[in-house]
Amino acid sequence: MTTHDHDFTAAPFLIEERPWSPRLSLRVRPQHRETLARSLGLDLPSRIGHRSVTDKTELLCLGPDEWLILVPAQGRDDLMAASAGSYAATPHSLCEISDRDITLRLSGPQALTALAAGCPRDLGSLPIGNAARTVFDSATVILWRDGQDSFRMDVWRSFLPHIRAILHRVEAELSSGL
Repeated sequence: MTTHDHDFTAAPFLIEERPWSPRLSLRVRPQHRETLARSLGLDLPSRIGHRSVTDKTELLCLGPDEWLILVPAQGRDDLMAASAGSYAATPHSLCEISDRDITLRLSGPQALTALAAGCPRDLGSLPIGNAARTVFDSATVILWRDGQDSFRMDVWRSFLPHIRAILHRVEAELSSGL
């Protein structure tokens, strides 16, 4: 192929819906973060956009007092029990939001281009291993950068048809060489 030829058989990026898994929203005052983290046996990152992994539990700092927790199904009940047991000493909110979001995985050579079509944020500067709450078109999403060309997008279930329609339109345009 010359530089002017296009490979119309190759998908510019792949869109996959990830399997359901438990997810929790945690809110705690910044001055109680470390105490609660010890009580729950978790590493709560203190910088917005940073994430950590503890025993297959993934934690993302979304704000100075807010974290998203992705926990394996078998660890959910233990985490909820630890939260209830530590509440009197360290007031906080731990709510299950598992059914609110659907996670899409976007990967491939033009995944970043596809995301840039709907997101005003400079995703190229998002470090691998970090994540950010942002918007895609009109929907609030959480974008996780797992690799150079690999992203996860958490989308509220009600916005999923809209987000998929945009991504499929972008996929068609990129496939046609536009």
